[in-house]
Amino acid sequence: MIQKGKRMSETPTPTAPPGVPPADVEKMQAAIANIAERSQKLLQDFAANYKADGSQPADPLHLTQTFMDFTAKMLADPNRLVQAQMELWQQYMKLWQVTTQRMLGQQVEPLAEPAKGDKRFNDPAWKDEVVFDYLKQSYLLTARWLQGTVKEVEGIDDKTARKVDFYTRQFIDAVSPSNFAMTNPQVVKATVESRGENLLKGLQNLLTDIERGKGKLAIRQTDMNAFKVGENVATSPGKVVYQNDLMQLIQYAPTTAEVYAVPLLIVPPWINKFYILDLKPENSFIRWATGQGYTVFVISWVNPDERLTGLVFDDYMKLGPLAALGAIEQATGQRQVSAIGYCIGGTLMATTLAYMAARDDDRIVACTFFTAQVDFTEPGELGVFIDEDQLASIEEMMSKKGYLEAGDMATTFNLLRANDLIWSFVVNNYLMGKDPFPFDLLYWNADATRMPAALHSYYLRNMYQNNLLSRPGGIVIDNVPIDLRKIAIPVYIQAGKEDHIAPARSVYKATQLYSGPVRFMLAGSGHIAGVVNPPSAKKYQHWLNDTAANPPTLAEWQAGAKEFPGSWWNDWDKWLSEKSGPKMPARVPGDGALPAIEDAPGSYVKVRVVE
Repeated sequence: MIQKGKRMSETPTPTAPPGVPPADVEKMQAAIANIAERSQKLLQDFAANYKADGSQPADPLHLTQTFMDFTAKMLADPNRLVQAQMELWQQYMKLWQVTTQRMLGQQVEPLAEPAKGDKRFNDPAWKDEVVFDYLKQSYLLTARWLQGTVKEVEGIDDKTARKVDFYTRQFIDAVSPSNFAMTNPQVVKATVESRGENLLKGLQNLLTDIERGKGKLAIRQTDMNAFKVGENVATSPGKVVYQNDLMQLIQYAPTTAEVYAVPLLIVPPWINKFYILDLKPENSFIRWATGQGYTVFVISWVNPDERLTGLVFDDYMKLGPLAALGAIEQATGQRQVSAIGYCIGGTLMATTLAYMAARDDDRIVACTFFTAQVDFTEPGELGVFIDEDQLASIEEMMSKKGYLEAGDMATTFNLLRANDLIWSFVVNNYLMGKDPFPFDLLYWNADATRMPAALHSYYLRNMYQNNLLSRPGGIVIDNVPIDLRKIAIPVYIQAGKEDHIAPARSVYKATQLYSGPVRFMLAGSGHIAGVVNPPSAKKYQHWLNDTAANPPTLAEWQAGAKEFPGSWWNDWDKWLSEKSGPKMPARVPGDGALPAIEDAPGSYVKVRVVE
């Protein structure tokens, strides 16, 4: 029966569950409606973009065949496999026994504890609550058993073994109980307390990230609206005094009355933006270097698009550091400079120095390398991605637009530290329903750049795959055979003890190649914090070995090294200041033969790929 005065077309008021205000129900329904609408659009876009002809590879990393070959080797020794299964079963039985004892009120020692620095299980409930403690230990036992079993399989080559081990770890990290709503105590608690609002908000965050990535999941690691280049990051004052299609050259304003006669040129990697060295005043290497009396110039690489797909490695050398040398001479009247090469920028600088040595070009008097590899026989975990099948897939992917998308390279680096750079944000953003915390370093990390296809292919094949740069004449630039042994100028090499991108033992190999005096320094921490560690922070440590000659291996060097607390920047300053000439009145950007084009940090660095 229809009540008097009520039309059938009217939407009934939602009935609220006991204890839940009707306003909360309406809010939840609105959120669900919004999610449904956005999901439908994303599915339509996916269907429109998906190639039904099958040209999109189902296995772009060619892992299927790798694991099939590995499995065949593993099954070839069934006795060992049965033994491994029994060992795991025995560990499970022990875990069930100690868990039962704990449920009966007894004090027991855990069978498995997270590794030092593993933040996934920091919440007290993982230890205090029996069920979650059992889940945690069961996972840790299984994970360690699986990785141990994989490493013990015989009959596979080292490269395949590293590849299987790496992707096995990715699987292990993905299935951690901390990554699922029902097995993470923090998420369970938040879901109960918010009546599921965290999961709805998390789903909205997920859709936002898919929309932001134009169909691909682009996980936000920080609040991308909290920072703006030139306003609260990359704020050191200076001027762009030169530019070409590939880069802008920034000259920074002096902060001392006098400066060294020899200017300093910094060549950053082109896969990231230069302002990792100028995040904020208190940890800015650029600002600190000007404070030590150096006239600092920095290359700001362009973020290449379709117009620049033809750029090759030679172009990056000629239009990058070599063009910068000519511009610096015009701007300051000083022909000779010192230089810094960071990461791939260091690989480029080593190539440039060898090229200049072959042509008797002495414009660089000393060079510093930050986490830079030139001998790639031990490239670390990035080598996992370098085999013919995977390189062919990357080249096919790049051929569609002529460049590598910024997000593709960023994903590769994030996989090296998946728990910190992927899964922690999955939990925070999608399960807890929280917005990521504003963090300038992660903003920089997300502000990625594209790479021209020919350049990237050349680098991966000639450096990582074939290791040609370390061989005399292995690569030829502008008809000049490149031989790193011809580099005879003083060199300072920095490596990070925990660097997962450019491993210290790989960086150290350069000490055996250059023919001039080489000062090697090992810094605490990794690829970023090992470099960006100002003296005022009083963090980490560094090691030096003042023996006359660097021994063949890093292990031998470490055996005779001495540890010093804090930053290495002062040691580097002492080394470079002796090679930078006399003091002279400070130079003002734009006052020389090159007028200022625009204020630092320039316009090239502000071109964004993902908002």
